[in-house]
Amino acid sequence: MEHPISRQERADIRWALSDAFVDNEVNYAAIAKQVKDFDKKDIEDILFSEVAPVCHTNLESILPSIWSCFNREELESDIEKMLRLRQQSFFRRQLDKLLIEWLRYRYKYIWIEIAKHYQNKK
Repeated sequence: MEHPISRQERADIRWALSDAFVDNEVNYAAIAKQVKDFDKKDIEDILFSEVAPVCHTNLESILPSIWSCFNREELESDIEKMLRLRQQSFFRRQLDKLLIEWLRYRYKYIWIEIAKHYQNKK
């Protein structure tokens, strides 16, 4: 049985996955290498339910504000704030479920590219 993902490990995973949402060439192999020690399904869930809802707007804008990397502390703070709001509001949870499904569809290619390089076969 795998150990649960610690708070620090989760922050590291989020940071690695955020690289897929910057406006430059994405090194999917490097992202996969950083998260390879964790369950593939857990990584996919973190990508779409935690990182993408906060970072996707960077890829949607004509002139993205983030070119090379997000600010790590701000990223973590924004994700934690979103998760608290989701937990506190039934309405927010329902809206986020729809958003997450759209993000899974819209950014499926990101997961496909990461999964191609994923060494953990779970």
